[in-house]
Amino acid sequence: MPQFLHEGKAYLTLAVGCTGGRHRSVAVAKWLYNSLRGRREITVSLSHRDRSR
Repeated sequence: MPQFLHEGKAYLTLAVGCTGGRHRSVAVAKWLYNSLRGRREITVSLSHRDRSR
């Protein structure tokens, strides 16, 4: 993350998926979100593409 910010990047998109998209991908996405949201130098958002399935 420090190098990414140092380079002046405006945004970063991370996508996580698994077969079916209902188990590991959701858990990993939530873990990433919770791990990153406490940093004061970045804004973090989480969305689940297939939530309505």
